[in-house]
Amino acid sequence: MSVASSGGFAVGWGTLSLINAGLAQGKGRSGLNWWLLSLLLGPIATLLIVVMEPLPPRT
Repeated sequence: MSVASSGGFAVGWGTLSLINAGLAQGKGRSGLNWWLLSLLLGPIATLLIVVMEPLPPRT
């Protein structure tokens, strides 16, 4: 694997983690926690966020 292709992989993984943080916040969850989890799990975290129900609003 060349250096250029591994750099693109890292950029894509980082972008996915930011998207996941936004998705998590939209469902009432902690964006920071999901961003960190997404750095480790990547697409698996995306799947988890999508299938989980949104949290009920706090009163």
